[in-house]
Amino acid sequence: MLSVMEPPRVEVGDDVAPVVEAARGGDASAFADLYRRFSRSVHAVLLGRLDPEEAREAAQEVFLTVHRKLGELQDAAAFGPWVHAIARNLAVSRLRKLRARPVEEPLRDVAAPPRDNDELRERVLDVLRSLPEAYRETLMMRLVEGLTGPEIAAATGLAPASVRVNLHRGMELLRPLLKKEGWR
Repeated sequence: MLSVMEPPRVEVGDDVAPVVEAARGGDASAFADLYRRFSRSVHAVLLGRLDPEEAREAAQEVFLTVHRKLGELQDAAAFGPWVHAIARNLAVSRLRKLRARPVEEPLRDVAAPPRDNDELRERVLDVLRSLPEAYRETLMMRLVEGLTGPEIAAATGLAPASVRVNLHRGMELLRPLLKKEGWR
């Protein structure tokens, strides 16, 4: 299992292609570098669709898939969009499986009651999840994972101006939804 570490800040000019090529060649430190660069943005994409525990598990699965399929990536420079597409597809697949499961009656006397902070966090995540995908993903990366605009651009392959627009428009949509929830 990969450990979660504070990743270094990724600059827009950082070239991911040589790191991808080194990882393809079996360089474990290069793969670890890819994980450090992209783990937070991948987690944000997953968190936009899945509950926090499911998103953590799915993030590990994304990087196992990346490790297995890295040789199939045709353009090493397109690693960011590729890894985020894997995350989106995995989230959709997990949601389909969850919906297909028979509904089980929860064990009421075993589960601990949710803490106020957990409940509040879930409410805010639900509001974020209600936004359109482009805004939801960039806002999750910014607000939940703490990535800067340039880091989001570097991770996703979006132009910095597009990231700024998505963040701005997303916040414009988010504010009234949070006000309905009682936020000021």
